[in-house]
Amino acid sequence: MPYIKKNCVVPSTFTQRVSTMEFHFDVHKIFLEPVTKLDSSLIPPRRPLISSSEAQKQIMTVIDEIGKASAKAQRLPAPITSASRMQINKHHLYILKDCTPETAGRGVVIGFLKVGYKKLFVLDQKGSHIEAEPLCILDFYIHESLQRHGFGKELFNYMLRNEQVEVQHVAIDRPSEKFLSFLRKHYNLRSTIPQVNNFVVFEGFFRDRKASVKTPPAKRPEGEIKPYSLTKRDCKNVLKEEEGLPWPFSQSQSNLNRASSLGSSPTRTSSRPLPGEGDFMKSLRACRPHSLHRAANSEEDPTQRRRTSAMNFSRGLMAQKNCYSRHISHSPPLLARRPPVDGIKEQRKTGI
Repeated sequence: MPYIKKNCVVPSTFTQRVSTMEFHFDVHKIFLEPVTKLDSSLIPPRRPLISSSEAQKQIMTVIDEIGKASAKAQRLPAPITSASRMQINKHHLYILKDCTPETAGRGVVIGFLKVGYKKLFVLDQKGSHIEAEPLCILDFYIHESLQRHGFGKELFNYMLRNEQVEVQHVAIDRPSEKFLSFLRKHYNLRSTIPQVNNFVVFEGFFRDRKASVKTPPAKRPEGEIKPYSLTKRDCKNVLKEEEGLPWPFSQSQSNLNRASSLGSSPTRTSSRPLPGEGDFMKSLRACRPHSLHRAANSEEDPTQRRRTSAMNFSRGLMAQKNCYSRHISHSPPLLARRPPVDGIKEQRKTGI
């Protein structure tokens, strides 16, 4: 595994000016390598020398403290790197520690680098939108007292080798002026491609990329979208000649009669065409779409339905009049024996 130089020479004034990066526990017991890579699990590749629960607490403390130091140096309102953020995102955090014998007691963290893959829409040199998922530099911090000593370059090179990516293929989220000058000095990245988001990409971003980039599909013109209307189409397109009538209209008359006599539905069996079936199909193809739809769905004509209902109603009245219908409602006996009103009035007048 690639690693940074083992004999890290830290200035003697570092122990006096690095109070924000020192901890009350031994950093060497949780980070056994000069550079430790962490993911969302916050578990180092090499097992710490202390218990897992205690190591987890100390690692979370280190991440929170270095995130606060980075936000303070960049004058951000809130830290963008924390243990809770690391646990819910698929980011990689590279932590660089001091490996000199002077800090062998508790250890000192020099800086960190956070990266992660993100789906972005970036602009190329022609101004076209390109959908890509590059490796993004999300946060980069080296303690102020150790800047310009080569630690930032060593940490950045370690990340590039570990992620197997070229420096021109990364996107940087809101880089500071110090970071841009760092890239110009060590990697000769000067010309940028203007973007509409907060990410910065340099020339060569689209050159020899291993990850696939794709252009989003162009929007379909509104003129090509037409509403579907059956009335504007020819009836011949709706009912193809080779398909014929839908089932069960394609059945022969003998099968239909046999099925009705047996009290069952017609079966899907192949039958020979009747003599007048061709003329019948031509008449159906020449009919209107709504009439064909009504015939295919066995729907009756509304006028025929009203005529049939009126005939049934008149037959019901005739049956009730002749008193042979089972739907007749007989009057109560007392009401049937009651004399008419006119007869009662005449009896009162005569005094009977």
